[in-house]
Amino acid sequence: MSEVEVNRAGVLAGVAHGFLGRRGGASTGLYAGLNVGTGSDDEPATIAENRRRAVAAVLPGARLVQPYQIHSADCVTVVEPWNDAMRPHADAVVTATPGLALGIVTADCVPVLFADREAGVVGAAHAGWKGAIGGVTDATLLAMESLGARRERIAAAIGPCIRQPSYEVDAAFRQRFVAADSANARFFASGRADHVQFDLPGYVAARLAADGVGAVETLDLDTYPLEDRFYSFRRATHRGEPGYGRQISIIGLEI
Repeated sequence: MSEVEVNRAGVLAGVAHGFLGRRGGASTGLYAGLNVGTGSDDEPATIAENRRRAVAAVLPGARLVQPYQIHSADCVTVVEPWNDAMRPHADAVVTATPGLALGIVTADCVPVLFADREAGVVGAAHAGWKGAIGGVTDATLLAMESLGARRERIAAAIGPCIRQPSYEVDAAFRQRFVAADSANARFFASGRADHVQFDLPGYVAARLAADGVGAVETLDLDTYPLEDRFYSFRRATHRGEPGYGRQISIIGLEI
């Protein structure tokens, strides 16, 4: 069995966290690797084993807490593990309770992990373009503050996601962001006719900085071309594949 690959951010040093990919998993075939996506048609027992391995690689002995993600701007606060069958619909989760492994699954969208070490508060957010423009990171910061965090002390790390060279969008997509704020034009670069390249992690990082987050780090890892390391919804779509895996990002407080 290969070792689970854990990518970590310097700004979160000292906090149990990790951005995982597909290395070190039990899945085979189309989902080969550490597929944790319960929405895929991978074998449920294999997905459960992959999720167990993921938690063990980041925060051994913790209980995984992952919301039912819907591309929203909603954040929930958790104080104890919930029943997986009753997961709340949200795209971010925060806690001040040790022993909980907050998890966010992605397959191109931006995973963001947050921590205020002094307050003992952590958070995780799934920022696809809808959640990003809708304010999922804003909601996460507010929820952390309600637990005693202060945004100038919060460190935030943006993990593996689809990056600008791989993220082609049309003019109407660009206009949606520019209409929200003309300064957003800086996150789009020229592409082929009637298309542009969108810098989603750059947008999320700028939004975090504008919100007063103390430290922001972006890992330079593009999910689309790094096939041996990460799952990618867009890559699978371009290839006409019948399904795609998901990777997980985890953060938690040690007991």
